[in-house]
Amino acid sequence: MSKNIDLEQEGIEVKKSACYFCHQNCGVLAYVKDGKVLDIEGDPEFPTNQGGLCCRGNIALDHLDHPARINYPLKRVGKRGEGKWEQIPWDQAIQEIGVKISKIRDEFGAEAVATAGGTQRTDDWARRRFMNQFGSPNGFHNSHLCWIPTFMVETAIYGWCPFELDMGNSRCLVLWGQNPGAAGMPEMHHISALQAKGMKVIVIDPRFSETAAKADLWLPLRPGSDLALALAWINVIIYDGLFDQEFVANSCEGFGELADHVEEFTPEWAAPLTWLTPEQIREGAYMYAMNKPGNIQWGTSVDQIGKPAGSTMHARAILRAITGNLDVPGADLLTGPSPDFITDEEMEANDQLSELQKTKQIGSERFKLVTWPGYSRIAEETRKVWGKAPTAEWMCEAHPPSVFRAILTEKPYPVKALLVNATNPINSYGETKLVMEALQAVDFMVTCDYWMTPTASLSDYVLPVAGALERPTITSTYGCSDFLLASQRAIQPMYERRNDYNFWRDLGMAVGQKDQWPWETVEDAYYHRIAPLGYDVSSYDEFVDRYRFHFPEREYSKYERQGFATPSGKVELYSTVLKDLGYPPLPPYIGPTENEVDHPVLAKEFPLVLTTGGGFMPYHHSEHFQIKDLRFLKHEPYMDINPATAAELSIEEGDWVWIETKRGRIKQKANLTQGIHPRVVYTQRGWWYPEREINMPELGGCLESNANILTSSADEDCDPYSGAWANRGLLCKVYKVEASDLKGEN
Repeated sequence: MSKNIDLEQEGIEVKKSACYFCHQNCGVLAYVKDGKVLDIEGDPEFPTNQGGLCCRGNIALDHLDHPARINYPLKRVGKRGEGKWEQIPWDQAIQEIGVKISKIRDEFGAEAVATAGGTQRTDDWARRRFMNQFGSPNGFHNSHLCWIPTFMVETAIYGWCPFELDMGNSRCLVLWGQNPGAAGMPEMHHISALQAKGMKVIVIDPRFSETAAKADLWLPLRPGSDLALALAWINVIIYDGLFDQEFVANSCEGFGELADHVEEFTPEWAAPLTWLTPEQIREGAYMYAMNKPGNIQWGTSVDQIGKPAGSTMHARAILRAITGNLDVPGADLLTGPSPDFITDEEMEANDQLSELQKTKQIGSERFKLVTWPGYSRIAEETRKVWGKAPTAEWMCEAHPPSVFRAILTEKPYPVKALLVNATNPINSYGETKLVMEALQAVDFMVTCDYWMTPTASLSDYVLPVAGALERPTITSTYGCSDFLLASQRAIQPMYERRNDYNFWRDLGMAVGQKDQWPWETVEDAYYHRIAPLGYDVSSYDEFVDRYRFHFPEREYSKYERQGFATPSGKVELYSTVLKDLGYPPLPPYIGPTENEVDHPVLAKEFPLVLTTGGGFMPYHHSEHFQIKDLRFLKHEPYMDINPATAAELSIEEGDWVWIETKRGRIKQKANLTQGIHPRVVYTQRGWWYPEREINMPELGGCLESNANILTSSADEDCDPYSGAWANRGLLCKVYKVEASDLKGEN
């Protein structure tokens, strides 16, 4: 929008909206006239992006009225997956859905209704509020692969998760399994600026990624061997005297036991397991420990390695503590929940779910940390110190693969309905064929989405969801930060789209929850949440117009005043919370889920190591494939393979190749690069083809190039702490696709 235009004279409003196309939730200024968005640009005053927008953000207008958007509620009238729909009014759809799930509750119990949620860009507290009052404990996200297990392990040890970085004062940043150079452009911008001022950057990644190319130290470890590296770093830091003696003496419990525990985990021990040299391991430990204050920035990779994940999170958490890089200037901060505004957890109505129903949460008997047994134990400690608990919607979830299996086996009991909101499970959950089988078998399924995805096409009802410019949002790190960023809707929802808050509220009203939803609009609910802040505003929109953010004054070293939210009041290197839940109090070494040492027969058939890939621009998970401008940038799926390995397999640049594990195979094109170990291959995630037939049997080609075909969600391959399944560090083989198979069945 030209700066020379007199906006007021032209009747143009400037709305403080947001880009909603990845977790960054960047600020957007939307120029609106007569209820239509004329143009957008990045908000220069928004702290995340400071005026910039990447290629995702710049397609907001294409997304707003895209011809493939779902605009009206649809009711299936043909066979499941046949693609025959009847357009019906929103109120009719809600009433019919309400009748159906109420009947299932009456016949099978409330726990027979489960919900699958998407990324942190929806009003998830509303979903939990609905489910708690309905009586079901079986809500879940893909969060098992994205920070949530990390939050719970670190909260068991520190009393909160140090997710917020005081990076502006940092002298060292460890990017552990994270590649912001490809997945988070605003973050990479800030890192580059700080590195230019002297901050050291360590990148732990099997690939010579966009971010690794800019690092001071790149550690190309074997996928899935992060635990061996973390234990060896602890060994070096303790036995070379690099630990913070004052912090350890005054603020930590179990240091002696830890020192004894890690004595054997030397760099020489870790080197053959990680494929690094002892010198590389020592250099990384020294660079982190000797450049204080420092940060370890979380990345999804550790959450996705399956069996060793929980122990790895524990070991990585110990590294911060023994170096004193906790809640001090320049380090990783323990903000705690907000004492100033009403948190997500306080909106969830968790007290409405009975203790009996909590015991029915699927997966809670095995994966205790991220279900009601672990959540209740941790919430008990956090309330003593912080006065509040973490959000249950993300930190206390049914185990998704176990829910899918319950649909198929009716064990431990039948699951008859699945309400899907802002997610496409066929593309985003482990062992795709298992997920697809479950979605085809479930008695009743509803999907709320922008698009007709493979999952939506198998549903009984599909409801249209309002997009980024059509809804307000509050961002507060999964409801677990002490700050908030607020944005307003630029326009009212087009057609018959609704905010997801409206879906849960309307459905709640339809099943008898009328008294529990006093806020007619999501803006009313948001205003209720921010009212305790005391700003002189009469509405949520006025708060956004005048203030937009709430950042409390930063307080460091809060533990000196209040202690840590653990049973001892100190950092528990030797964790009594984990011990109480039946887990090792110190992190044991566990090998990668599949590996050449423990599984030599499997490694003979599948000699390469697979990592199923992180996020890559311009997509976000399996989103945005319908947007032509973005698809032009990345229109085909590619996997990375070393040229030497490719030559042995007679594979050339651009060849279609099969990538196969013992669970199945997919095809992607070969990208030959020296930036990956000769024994490792990397596949892009999220791929499907919305331009193809979306109905059965093709379902948008969702089985052809989808990396989740290769992954494992078997109980024995999952992290015993959280149930996180194995997407990385698996064994595979690669071979060229014959011409006759290029359009054949997998």
